[in-house]
Amino acid sequence: MDTQQLSPTRTLLTGLAMVESARWHDGRLWFADWGAGEVIAVDLDGTAEVVAPGPHRMGWSLDWLPDGRLLTTGDAIRRHEADGSTTTLWDRAANEIVTDPRGHRYVDGFDFDFLGGGTPEPGWIDLLGPDGTSRRVAGDVQFPNGMVVTPDGTTLVVAESFAGRLTAFDIADDGGLTGRRTWAEGLGPDGICVDAEGAIWAQTADTFAHTGDAGAPAGACVRVLDGGEVTHRVETELPCFSCVLGGPEGRHLFLLCNEFEGIERAREVQERRSARVLVAEVPAP
Repeated sequence: MDTQQLSPTRTLLTGLAMVESARWHDGRLWFADWGAGEVIAVDLDGTAEVVAPGPHRMGWSLDWLPDGRLLTTGDAIRRHEADGSTTTLWDRAANEIVTDPRGHRYVDGFDFDFLGGGTPEPGWIDLLGPDGTSRRVAGDVQFPNGMVVTPDGTTLVVAESFAGRLTAFDIADDGGLTGRRTWAEGLGPDGICVDAEGAIWAQTADTFAHTGDAGAPAGACVRVLDGGEVTHRVETELPCFSCVLGGPEGRHLFLLCNEFEGIERAREVQERRSARVLVAEVPAP
């Protein structure tokens, strides 16, 4: 099948510091603005508000409990209460978080100082219990990043950013992960999303290798099937760090894009407030 190029994106929101962790929730796009330490929600008209504080650091994500309370990761996993206070649920640093249809909540992370230039070590995926306990369900993950669960609830897919691949696991009844296999290779996956047909949107390998040529895209997101076949592609003028599907019919692909000049210059770049949210129309919700 030939890869189909999607129509150009439109800009939904600009003037942001560094955006990540795109989520569609309760009729709006929610995301983390790492540079500002804020959780922001925006509707399809571009009306945005800060809905909660987040950690003043890079590397955190968000999710919700079944009762609607917000969770944020980072140096710990915190529950945000209705009165604005927070409660620590898990006193350990974590990166991404995802929940499957049966309520299994997974977090991933790594144990080296990425921001400080530490020697890379393989990361992990842990399963969180409702009482704050956890157990390791996968290891040897090469910089675990975005995670998704397929619509049928049987498969968890994690972005291994350092390996340039998507890796899939079967989800057992008790939440354990088995049957590890490669979903797709040759990518540059970061924050990913899955559509109703079980295909995954992920970043391409050239996303963070922009040459600076005038008019050249900084990268792209592609729709990739289990096994690696790419069906659709959308280009972005800035590197895309996270994407999610949403909108009234689920056919809007939101792309969270940032300038990127390496971790060592992240704070300088964030101060420019050049990050933006783009929107594309996609065939599968």
